[in-house]
Amino acid sequence: MRSDTNFINNQFFHSEKAELIAVYNPATEEHIASAQAATEDDVLRAINSATTAQKKWRKLTSVERAQYLHKLADALTSLSPEIGKALADESGKSLEDATNEAIYAGDITRYHAEWARRIEGEIIPSDTPSENLLLQREPIGVVACLIPFNFPVYTLLRKIAPALITGNSVIVRPSNNTPSSAFEIAKAVQLAGFPEGVVNILTMSHATAEMVCTHPNVGMITLTGSVGAGRKVLEYSQVNIAKSSLELGGKTPAIVEADADLVKAAKEIVASKTTHCGQLCTAVERVYVQESVYDEFISLLKAEFKAKEFGNRAQNPHMMGPLINESARINIHQMVARAIDDGAKLEIGGYIPDGTGHFYPPTLLTHCRQDMEIVQEEIFGPVLPVLPYKTSDEALELANDHQFGLASVIYTENYRTAMKVANNIEAGEIYINRTPADPYQGYHAGWKRSGLGGDDGKHGMLEFTQTRLVVLNY
Repeated sequence: MRSDTNFINNQFFHSEKAELIAVYNPATEEHIASAQAATEDDVLRAINSATTAQKKWRKLTSVERAQYLHKLADALTSLSPEIGKALADESGKSLEDATNEAIYAGDITRYHAEWARRIEGEIIPSDTPSENLLLQREPIGVVACLIPFNFPVYTLLRKIAPALITGNSVIVRPSNNTPSSAFEIAKAVQLAGFPEGVVNILTMSHATAEMVCTHPNVGMITLTGSVGAGRKVLEYSQVNIAKSSLELGGKTPAIVEADADLVKAAKEIVASKTTHCGQLCTAVERVYVQESVYDEFISLLKAEFKAKEFGNRAQNPHMMGPLINESARINIHQMVARAIDDGAKLEIGGYIPDGTGHFYPPTLLTHCRQDMEIVQEEIFGPVLPVLPYKTSDEALELANDHQFGLASVIYTENYRTAMKVANNIEAGEIYINRTPADPYQGYHAGWKRSGLGGDDGKHGMLEFTQTRLVVLNY
């Protein structure tokens, strides 16, 4: 069985006093690994290492920092089989998908390395003729990166690559459900030859994670997680007024107009809902269908759901895999049961399968109402509620009648309808005639309770900077 220790100051540090975090394969429920939970001494060691390292790291030119990131991208690619194996075992993904995630993490690392010569400030006109105003972009310092379980390899690099290129050091807390792949990434950091202390990766309890986030040397906390986790981070950030960047829950609406390619829309929506068992922040979570094609579209969705088998992806990579743990499965099944009690009609799925593994079948619900929990709250699983509408204005109103605002989708061949929705949707992203995929040169930022700040692109990179105004009188 695999055994992991924390990565501090460029080495794997064994602690005699550490408790162990058990890691399970969600498809087989087998205990596959143990990771040492960081002690308070471990956390202080990591913070001190990161603080010392950052003072030297920030003084390197951005081009020099980029060279390290390019080496890290190469290391991620070369170690992708090992990273992918660890990720597949702990997440239930297929080996191919998990390995590709490591390769894609290398791609986003290279992308941010190429910002080295583009971290730009501003020259601002002064009211005084003999004066220049120079606005500089500077690193924040030590950044705490809190990583989710669903795409733990890609998200880890999505966080640390822009933090590093802008001159920060990082302390990473991977999800306790999926820590093994993070420690494989630590090996890539070693292989890339990073200076000591710039990247630190530790598994933590809630108490030690709070210790990191509330330490005065930590200047920024970046999280991808639930709204509840985001509220907790905001509490932590108040202690030292640390900057927060939060990518939180989503409830992606998909609007399907009567003129849409219904076959394409059904295939893509079901794929979005069943990829990684629906455990994606931007997965389609509710569908609004124009009433004239509602029955036809329900038939198409039902056929797509029926064709989607679920099971252990290590045995058949084409199947839909498991949820991350039993608690997630119970919560989702209870949501479905409450929806049915409240009047929803179960078209397919909606049961807990026999046997091992945290599997849940693709589930389709009709006869739903806008005020139902299943429509209002994030499911984070392979369950899809569908509602009819009369006009595009009504569909837009329903899509916006929500606490979340991360991603959104519309299928239509009418550019006027598409642009009306695009200009009025209350969400950080809208995808027209396709489902969400988070292009890393874009900007992944939520509205409402879906977050503060964002990831990706120029604006995601600048999240990891602060400004200094230099007033130069001559």
